[in-house]
Amino acid sequence: MNRDKNRKVYVVGHKNPDTDSICSAIAYAALKTKLTNIPHEARRAGQLNEETQYVLERFGVKVPRLLSDLREQIKDVELKEVDGLKSSVSIRTAWEKMQESNIHTLPVTRDGKLEGVITIGDIAKTYMEVYDSTILSKARTQYRNIARAVDGEVLTGNEHSYLLKGKVVIAASSRILMSDFINKDDLVIMGDRKDAQQCAIDVDASCMVVCQNAPVSDKIIKQAQEKEIVIIRTPHDTFTAAQHINQSIPVKYFMTKENLVTFKMRDYVDDVKDVMARRRFRDFPIVDNKGKFLGLISRRRLLNVKKKQVILVDHNEKNQAVEGVEEAEVLEIIDHHRLSSIETMGPVFFRNQPVGCTATIVYQMYQEEGQEPDPVNAALLCSAIISDTLMFRSPTCTPLDEKVARKLAGIAGVEVENLAQEMFNAGSNLKGKSAEEICFLDFKQFTVNDTVFGVGQVNSMSADELKEIRKIVQPHLEKARSSHGLNMIFFMLTNIITESSELLCCGPEAREKILSAYDLPEDTETIMLKGVVSRKKQLVPTLVGALQQ
Repeated sequence: MNRDKNRKVYVVGHKNPDTDSICSAIAYAALKTKLTNIPHEARRAGQLNEETQYVLERFGVKVPRLLSDLREQIKDVELKEVDGLKSSVSIRTAWEKMQESNIHTLPVTRDGKLEGVITIGDIAKTYMEVYDSTILSKARTQYRNIARAVDGEVLTGNEHSYLLKGKVVIAASSRILMSDFINKDDLVIMGDRKDAQQCAIDVDASCMVVCQNAPVSDKIIKQAQEKEIVIIRTPHDTFTAAQHINQSIPVKYFMTKENLVTFKMRDYVDDVKDVMARRRFRDFPIVDNKGKFLGLISRRRLLNVKKKQVILVDHNEKNQAVEGVEEAEVLEIIDHHRLSSIETMGPVFFRNQPVGCTATIVYQMYQEEGQEPDPVNAALLCSAIISDTLMFRSPTCTPLDEKVARKLAGIAGVEVENLAQEMFNAGSNLKGKSAEEICFLDFKQFTVNDTVFGVGQVNSMSADELKEIRKIVQPHLEKARSSHGLNMIFFMLTNIITESSELLCCGPEAREKILSAYDLPEDTETIMLKGVVSRKKQLVPTLVGALQQ
């Protein structure tokens, strides 16, 4: 199953995505798909906030699917396509299919669903182990399978019926002795002796296997028809026929059906390798959630798995990226933050500009390629710039950001100020959200030396609303810090109108570090930072400097 044609490049922003990371991913994926003819799919790395949901709904854009892990999955591996066997086919048929396809394992299916597996080892066991003479009847062997195993033809009788009773015997002695060990319902292997053939008829054998293409008289055939006895004629001698006859046993008698080791398309390759290492099989079945067989996978094929390809937008910190990013093939990074900790296996296209929003860079790339975003993508990019720059109030905003946003608004047919008002109102509508949800709606994690800290932020145009949010969030901060393994947590309650932020903090020395960094008195009760509205450009650099001292 060649999956190369289905391969795509994921374009994804950071965990706890904001409007910029989502909208830039969508617009950049559209540009890359158009330029390369290779599918680029925008994904999200976490739950959307209210503001971003509003933007996507307003412009009729589907929410990108979640990308929670970039490690290779079984769906990234080329599967071995094999048709399933019916459980009633003979082990000889299974063996022939294995030889034909040069494989060691075959799935046994019914209506497409996996019932079991038969391996070359299972078939080898049938030759090495000594079975009693009743094995064919115990296994409910079909007469047409018996005929095929001995390369014979059915002269009379129902080839679709089954040997249900009796044993397998070879008629090599005189008629008198034969009558002592041949019983009703037995399968008798014999040669051209008419007395042996008649004896089998007289004792009501269920099947006669006549060897070396010996003649069978019309009289014998007629009696066999009357008694519903199957007669099979084979070119082989009695020794060869007896040797081959066990090959007629159906695979269901030898297949593994209990405790089957199967995998699903979404299973991670690393986890699959661990399971494979503890099992003796060469090939393992892949099934869907309903048990339908999809193909086989081998250890060897896992060595050739292709890494997922990804473009990162609006971040370059490893702890903000999708899990498993270090195992993916990062093709590009488009960002506007400080340089940080993502390492790549090979060289990548890296574009980082000191502007207020990734969307500004994405629009530049449209222009450089002589492309114009369609009205929907223009609206998304415009919304991203409004969000990231707090409608041009943030110190991160550059003249280029505002110029690009207004140009995009013209393409999209929207009015910047009205769109901003609606976005901010939607973003600050946190009714029904838990303290945990509000804490991590817009949250980023950073590492300085051995200190891991996180910064959350809520923007609002209403001072009263920010007071309500403080009441909900403040008592929860210590629990959030502990459960997420952080040394410190800071939470910005940003008032867009007054262009200031109240800062909540939690963790050993968190308060002391902030007071020191902003040269505030030790008896300060409410930490109000006037003119501080940007996490990226104002708060985080100040914190990083304080922690590095």
